[in-house]
Amino acid sequence: MANSIARTLNPGRRVSLDGTHGHTASVARSLAWIALPWLVPVACAVLWVLGSHYGWISPQILPSPTLVFDTLGGLASSGELWMHIGASLSRIAVGFTGGVVLGLLLGAWLGLSRTAEAYILPSFNAVVQVPVLGWLPFLMIVVGIGEPLKYLLIGHAALVPVTLSTLQGFRRTPPAYLDVARVFRYSRRQTIFNVILPSAVPVIGTGIRLAFTKAWLTLVVVELVASSEGLGYLIVYGRQLFQLDLVLASVLIVGVIGYAADRLLTVLEHKLSPARLA
Repeated sequence: MANSIARTLNPGRRVSLDGTHGHTASVARSLAWIALPWLVPVACAVLWVLGSHYGWISPQILPSPTLVFDTLGGLASSGELWMHIGASLSRIAVGFTGGVVLGLLLGAWLGLSRTAEAYILPSFNAVVQVPVLGWLPFLMIVVGIGEPLKYLLIGHAALVPVTLSTLQGFRRTPPAYLDVARVFRYSRRQTIFNVILPSAVPVIGTGIRLAFTKAWLTLVVVELVASSEGLGYLIVYGRQLFQLDLVLASVLIVGVIGYAADRLLTVLEHKLSPARLA
């Protein structure tokens, strides 16, 4: 009714009113897309708070949020939390970096050479069918339970998705791009770095994000089994003492770090995409 009166009194303002309404709707949609991913975590947090407050779940099974965050604060203030985070991050840095570099090189080789693909890819596919943790007993015998064990398993977890995504990215280069490269008489090196690699960046980026997820999960599980420090060790230590507040505090830190790293990789992938670079 108010809009009708406004248009009657001042028809020239119709575009302005419609434009304002469209802008408001666009802002509302943007805010909705930002808020939607947080609905489930917020709902779980509310249920957690209500359940602990009204005693729906025994504190021995699910400690209250206050106790968990008090435990987290105590770990942080004592410096123990930072020691375990540093140990886990150093392991993921070495293992993940090594796995990504080897995966990029191996995937590029397979993607550029049909001969290499024919000889190497079948054996590679057979080996990767064995779960990462399936190699744990064998590697414990070969290299012991020290840091090399963790680096090898984390690197293996990152190697597989990066290799396969790089191979697929190189093979999915649009033929039109290659035709243009031939018209301009690009050398093989120019074709790889100026045509094939930029077009493969989105696929490779997705593979690296998946590789980090697998490497991070592998790190935590390996630390559960064979470690005396790290976030995984902190989880199993809390379970052994039946301190579930310590377990949940450690799980929260694992989730926060994993989520932050995934968001960072997403931003880097977006910045390195061909459309962005263009």
